[in-house]
Amino acid sequence: MPEPILVIDNVSKVYPGRRGMFGRSAEVQALKGVSISVDRGESFGLVGESGSGKTTLTRSILHLEQPTSGRILFEGRDLATLSGAELRRLRARVQIVFQDPYASLNPRMTVQDIVTEPMVVHQDVLGLNGRQRTERAAELLSLVGLGPQHLRRFPHEFSGGQRQRICIARALASGPELLLLDEPTSALDVSVQAQVLNLLCDLQDRLGLTYFFISHDLAVVRYLCSRVALIYRGELVEEGETAQIFDAPETEYAQMLIGAMPEVAVPSAGRPSTPMT
Repeated sequence: MPEPILVIDNVSKVYPGRRGMFGRSAEVQALKGVSISVDRGESFGLVGESGSGKTTLTRSILHLEQPTSGRILFEGRDLATLSGAELRRLRARVQIVFQDPYASLNPRMTVQDIVTEPMVVHQDVLGLNGRQRTERAAELLSLVGLGPQHLRRFPHEFSGGQRQRICIARALASGPELLLLDEPTSALDVSVQAQVLNLLCDLQDRLGLTYFFISHDLAVVRYLCSRVALIYRGELVEEGETAQIFDAPETEYAQMLIGAMPEVAVPSAGRPSTPMT
């Protein structure tokens, strides 16, 4: 049986109402009893519209939000029970790639500084000196289709697809086992999306990564993920094998989403990514 690496157990999140001129607004329930189990080495997709609770769940997995109720477990350990030092060590093993590569890179930092920053933050886990960090950064750039010649450049010197590759290299710098992919291709051109998706598939095969893929793009999720869950207004409405959900959706919401999905050509599974220079 596959071993779960991430378990989200009946998680709810309620934000209290805000006090205003005319009294306090109503509380907002962002998540309602969400339960998901992600197996080690798989790609799990979470699909939902804007405001469906995807971001709140992502922040809860990173322990940036505290669930109102329920538990989130990484390798069987409840995040709420971890000490500060234990949580820092865990964050070396759980990393995120954000949606917008333009906004998620510091324009004043070189690529070398960007990619080595997690190695500095997690020095107690990785134990790399300055020279080793530079060598590791060069290796990571090569792994994502760039090269050592890009280390001294700044983010504005790269295209959107290249910037997202830098973001992926940064996410890999601490040696994570679980990557949260928050709409990592939605800000890219269609042709570049295919390159980045192929890169993610290649990296998963090479490194044995587990992906938790958050998106509103059903075509991308269908290509990348083996299982998928649909979330609507903070509540899971359907979950299962990707082929089953797309070929025979059970709920009206799933049928509506899939019925509205355009026919989009996706890259062949497992195709190696093309290096970008």
